[in-house]
Amino acid sequence: MSYVDAALAPQRKTGQVKLYGPAAFEGMRKAGRLAAECLDMLDSEVRPGVPTAHIDRLVFDFAMDHKARPATLMYRGYRKSTCTSVNHVVCHGIPGEKPLKDGDIVNVDVTLILDGWHGDSSACIRSAPFRAVPSA
Repeated sequence: MSYVDAALAPQRKTGQVKLYGPAAFEGMRKAGRLAAECLDMLDSEVRPGVPTAHIDRLVFDFAMDHKARPATLMYRGYRKSTCTSVNHVVCHGIPGEKPLKDGDIVNVDVTLILDGWHGDSSACIRSAPFRAVPSA
C-alpha cells in the first residue's frame, strides 16, 4: 500500500491511500456540520399528516439556502434530495405523498455536498404531534 498527497492522487482507484491536510479536514467538518444541522431542522417537521415528500422538499430548500446541494439528487436518475425510510423499510426509502401517522419511525438520510465535500448523516425521528417547549 502506498500513500499519496490527495492533490496528486490519480482520479481512478489505484489502491493508494490519499492523505488530506488541514484545509481538507475543515471542508469535511463544514459539510458534516451542515448535514447535522439539516437533520436538527427536520426534528420538529416529522409529525403526523406530513408526507415524506414534504421532508424531502425541506432538505432541498435547506441545501439551496446554504449553498450546498443534495448528493442524491439526480444521482443515477434518482429524483429526490434525501431518502426517507418509514417503519419497516430498512434503508433508502423514496419520499412520497403518503402522510405519516402518529408513532411512525422515519429514518431520514441526508447527504449534502458543500464546496466539493460530502456531509452524510441520518437520524431516526418519531412522528409525533408538535409539542411546544414551555418557556422558562
